[in-house]
Amino acid sequence: MSGEIILPIWQVDAFSSVVFGGNPAAVVAITDCWLPDDILQAIAAENNLSETAFMRPGEHPVPLRWFTPIQEVPLCGHATLAAVAVMHQALGLAQTGSIVELATASGPLQIQIREDDYVLDLPARPTVPTSVPKSELETALRARIDEIYESVDRYVCVLNDEAAVRVVAPDMAAVSKLLLPGLIVTAPGDACDFVSRYFAPAKGVPEDPVTGTSHCTLAPFWGQRLDKTTLQARQLSTRGGQIECSIHQDRVRLSGACRFYLSGTITVPVGPASH
Repeated sequence: MSGEIILPIWQVDAFSSVVFGGNPAAVVAITDCWLPDDILQAIAAENNLSETAFMRPGEHPVPLRWFTPIQEVPLCGHATLAAVAVMHQALGLAQTGSIVELATASGPLQIQIREDDYVLDLPARPTVPTSVPKSELETALRARIDEIYESVDRYVCVLNDEAAVRVVAPDMAAVSKLLLPGLIVTAPGDACDFVSRYFAPAKGVPEDPVTGTSHCTLAPFWGQRLDKTTLQARQLSTRGGQIECSIHQDRVRLSGACRFYLSGTITVPVGPASH
């Protein structure tokens, strides 16, 4: 028997200390079983943000899933920050100084709640050589690339300097046809350790404002080159974001603030709920 359900929703600017900065994520809290995947995907498409996080905060550890406008993804940093900020600031389910435990497709995750920000503990995503010709990526990026690598589901293109990263204007159609669905451009920063941008049109995200998962790759990459275990990073999207990264063996910790922009409810059609 079908009907409708009303769910609470928040929109949170993650990896930013101000509203209109960082990366906006939607967070939807579900009190019972997961809704069918097609409904979750339809909600994410309707929100039309780079990610919508769905959580079941009444359980421990808290189940958490992430959807772009067109697909579910196995890991998302900024929407995880946003979800924990909702548990902390909106729902009062977690206190400053505590650690929130999450159950995700990438395994258990722990997020520390500090006075002014949140610390994500995520698996590192090392780079490996890629067999894709540099010329193919240069054509897609419409820019000169110094070095190329790949990591999990994205290419890593090292450019000459921060200015080169800022002015990149990729051919999104060409980027969407690459074998891997994501593409990072990165370089040493002028006033920080490194900068980056991230493009994933094949996932429904032409350019992501601030990307936690990319820094699971970039932190160990630049940490090894700069001989550092703590690094300051900036993502040079239009909105921009600042991320403090620290490396702990095969884990990366990413720190960032969150600011609430919107709260309300959504009304969605449902059939029989599924686990």
